[in-house]
Amino acid sequence: MGCGSCSTGGGCSPAGCKSNGSCLTNGCSKLDVYDWLSHMDMPTNYKPFGIIEVKFKGSRKEFFLNADNIYLEAGELVVVEAATGGYDVGHVSVTGELVRMQMVKRRVKEEDVAKKIYRKATVADVDKWKAAKELEWETMHKSRTLALELNLSMKLSDVDYQGDKTKATFYYTAEGRVDFRELIKKMAETFRIRIEMRQIGMRQEASRLGGIGSCGRELCCSTWLTDFKTVSTSAARYQNLSLNTLKLAGQCGKLKCCLNYELDTYMDALKYIPDNVNVLRTEKGDARLQKTDIFKKLMWFSYPREESWIPLPLSRVKEIQQMNKDGVIPADLGEVVEVETKPVKVLDYENVVGQDSLTRLDERRNQNNKKKNKNRNKNQRPGGQGEGGGAPRPDNAAQGAAPQAARTQEGRPEGGNPNRNKNFRPNRNNQNRPGNPGPDGNRDRNKGDQPGKKE
Repeated sequence: MGCGSCSTGGGCSPAGCKSNGSCLTNGCSKLDVYDWLSHMDMPTNYKPFGIIEVKFKGSRKEFFLNADNIYLEAGELVVVEAATGGYDVGHVSVTGELVRMQMVKRRVKEEDVAKKIYRKATVADVDKWKAAKELEWETMHKSRTLALELNLSMKLSDVDYQGDKTKATFYYTAEGRVDFRELIKKMAETFRIRIEMRQIGMRQEASRLGGIGSCGRELCCSTWLTDFKTVSTSAARYQNLSLNTLKLAGQCGKLKCCLNYELDTYMDALKYIPDNVNVLRTEKGDARLQKTDIFKKLMWFSYPREESWIPLPLSRVKEIQQMNKDGVIPADLGEVVEVETKPVKVLDYENVVGQDSLTRLDERRNQNNKKKNKNRNKNQRPGGQGEGGGAPRPDNAAQGAAPQAARTQEGRPEGGNPNRNKNFRPNRNNQNRPGNPGPDGNRDRNKGDQPGKKE
């Protein structure tokens, strides 16, 4: 659901957005905040909070002063003051008391907000803003070409034009510091605007561009996630995940942010799992730990040269561990937990939605073809059972098939079935020739057509 002003440049109008493809984001509800205070009745002497949160392209949000007390609602286009002169156009995201909470969350003080809201966007402002957004796609590709000509080790990922079309901000990713002074000169000469270069990380790039994760849903960083916390491989170890970087890495090439979602729950459950129980000594042999079910609180052990695993509860594991510390070796692992296995439900993949089989007509057609082939084979055998006379034709292997050299010049086989020789016709093409007897013993009826003869 890309919109006309997003970095993808799709130009499609998302359904239900009511902004006709100019919602400034990669999706209709990207990083939206639900205003749960909007329907609450305020006191009579309540004075509305004088700061408004405005949302721009690529999940960029800033706070602005509503000095003129303009009545604004979420989703309206407003013209605001830009940081380096001129003006910019954005959407109102949050108003009222919820802005105060958003400022506390982002650690922004009221006295630090200095930029103002000028007015609601007019038709001329919107037209100029859309014209600026249409230049972003072409500008990004030209700037990439200029960067390649200068052999700069950087990747330009997105371009954001200001609402008045006087400034463009280029977002790029690089492993280290890049000297792009020559690049800025060439871009300023080419585009005739003020240039600002801003380096972002891999996760910020994925957040701006968006995408589909391995779970099949939109990326968390491009829909609702705003805080990027550090993710380490220890989070995968605590959750008993395989340390495969291809599976643990996201679209940005870093470890997936969702590895931290359930980490606290695993850490709480791991408090009851005993440590250093890789081996339990018994008289039967040393049982080695194979698997730990953290939430069921089961630990699976196996004896050497045995394929079966034995599940034990945590109480029994702690008991044997303490016995080994005291120098006591039990006979075997002892208590075994019977793990309930749920019956596997077999799905009918041939008729999943209750429809008829797609091959039902093919089966009938094959049966009909087999019947036709049988009848055809019977009719082709002279004197066979299909014609009602004589015995069935003996097999070639039983009677001995005559070799090709045993055939006469007329084409009659030596020996063989007499019925077959009786019905043999040396030359079928001579049947309908003028003057030759036809199948009924009479002369051909077409003799009157011969030249020089009259009826």
